[in-house]
Amino acid sequence: MKAIRTLLVVLLLVFPGAAVHAGAHATHQAAGVVKSVDRANSSVMLAHDPVKSLNWPAMTMPFTVKDKALLDKLAPNARVQVEFVQQGRNYIITSVK
Repeated sequence: MKAIRTLLVVLLLVFPGAAVHAGAHATHQAAGVVKSVDRANSSVMLAHDPVKSLNWPAMTMPFTVKDKALLDKLAPNARVQVEFVQQGRNYIITSVK
Protein backbone atom coordinates (compact mmCIF):
# COMPACT_ATOMS: atom_id res chain seq x y z
CA MET A 1 0.00 0.00 0.00
CA LYS A 2 2.84 2.39 0.81
CA ALA A 3 4.42 1.63 -2.56
CA ILE A 4 1.21 2.63 -4.33
CA ARG A 5 1.04 5.93 -2.45
CA THR A 6 4.68 6.62 -3.25
CA LEU A 7 4.04 5.88 -6.92
CA LEU A 8 1.04 8.24 -6.95
CA VAL A 9 3.09 11.04 -5.38
CA VAL A 10 5.86 10.54 -7.94
CA LEU A 11 3.33 10.56 -10.81
CA LEU A 12 1.75 13.76 -9.53
CA LEU A 13 5.17 15.40 -9.28
CA VAL A 14 6.08 14.34 -12.81
CA PHE A 15 2.62 14.99 -14.30
CA PRO A 16 1.08 17.76 -12.16
CA GLY A 17 -1.84 18.26 -14.54
CA ALA A 18 -3.00 14.70 -13.98
CA ALA A 19 -4.61 15.62 -10.66
CA VAL A 20 -6.98 18.07 -12.31
CA HIS A 21 -7.54 16.15 -15.53
CA ALA A 22 -10.71 14.53 -14.24
CA GLY A 23 -12.24 17.96 -13.55
CA ALA A 24 -10.90 19.59 -16.69
CA HIS A 25 -14.28 19.35 -18.40
CA ALA A 26 -16.28 20.70 -15.46
CA THR A 27 -18.44 23.69 -16.28
CA HIS A 28 -18.24 26.70 -13.97
CA GLN A 29 -20.47 29.75 -13.70
CA ALA A 30 -19.64 33.36 -12.97
CA ALA A 31 -21.43 36.68 -12.96
CA GLY A 32 -19.49 39.80 -13.78
CA VAL A 33 -18.95 42.97 -15.74
CA VAL A 34 -17.24 43.01 -19.14
CA LYS A 35 -14.24 45.32 -19.03
CA SER A 36 -13.10 44.92 -22.63
CA VAL A 37 -13.61 42.77 -25.71
CA ASP A 38 -10.81 41.72 -28.08
CA ARG A 39 -12.53 40.47 -31.22
CA ALA A 40 -9.24 39.76 -33.00
CA ASN A 41 -8.27 37.22 -30.33
CA SER A 42 -11.81 36.10 -29.41
CA SER A 43 -11.23 37.10 -25.80
CA VAL A 44 -12.82 39.21 -23.11
CA MET A 45 -11.60 40.79 -19.87
CA LEU A 46 -14.17 40.05 -17.19
CA ALA A 47 -14.40 41.44 -13.64
CA HIS A 48 -16.25 38.51 -12.08
CA ASP A 49 -17.80 37.79 -8.72
CA PRO A 50 -16.47 34.87 -6.63
CA VAL A 51 -16.60 31.47 -8.36
CA LYS A 52 -17.54 28.95 -5.68
CA SER A 53 -16.85 25.85 -7.79
CA LEU A 54 -13.18 26.88 -8.11
CA ASN A 55 -12.87 28.58 -4.70
CA TRP A 56 -11.90 31.83 -6.46
CA PRO A 57 -12.39 35.28 -5.00
CA ALA A 58 -13.78 38.09 -7.13
CA MET A 59 -11.16 39.24 -9.66
CA THR A 60 -10.61 40.61 -13.13
CA MET A 61 -9.15 38.18 -15.64
CA PRO A 62 -9.12 37.28 -19.34
CA PHE A 63 -11.31 34.58 -20.84
CA THR A 64 -11.27 33.14 -24.34
CA VAL A 65 -14.60 32.78 -26.12
CA LYS A 66 -15.32 29.36 -27.64
CA ASP A 67 -17.70 30.62 -30.34
CA LYS A 68 -17.10 34.03 -31.93
CA ALA A 69 -20.88 34.54 -32.08
CA LEU A 70 -20.81 34.92 -28.28
CA LEU A 71 -18.80 38.12 -28.71
CA ASP A 72 -22.01 39.84 -29.83
CA LYS A 73 -23.37 39.34 -26.28
CA LEU A 74 -20.23 40.80 -24.67
CA ALA A 75 -19.99 44.59 -24.67
CA PRO A 76 -17.91 46.76 -22.33
CA ASN A 77 -19.75 47.59 -19.08
CA ALA A 78 -22.39 44.88 -19.68
CA ARG A 79 -23.33 42.74 -16.66
CA VAL A 80 -23.32 39.10 -17.79
CA GLN A 81 -23.51 35.56 -16.52
CA VAL A 82 -21.14 33.15 -18.20
CA GLU A 83 -20.45 29.46 -18.16
CA PHE A 84 -16.86 28.43 -18.75
CA VAL A 85 -14.50 25.47 -18.76
CA GLN A 86 -10.79 25.17 -18.13
CA GLN A 87 -8.54 23.93 -20.92
CA GLY A 88 -4.96 23.78 -19.70
CA ARG A 89 -4.19 27.26 -18.37
CA ASN A 90 -6.99 28.89 -20.38
CA TYR A 91 -10.56 29.56 -19.33
CA ILE A 92 -13.03 29.27 -22.19
CA ILE A 93 -16.49 30.89 -22.10
CA THR A 94 -19.03 28.46 -23.55
CA SER A 95 -22.25 30.35 -22.80
CA VAL A 96 -23.33 33.96 -22.11
CA LYS A 97 -26.59 35.18 -20.59
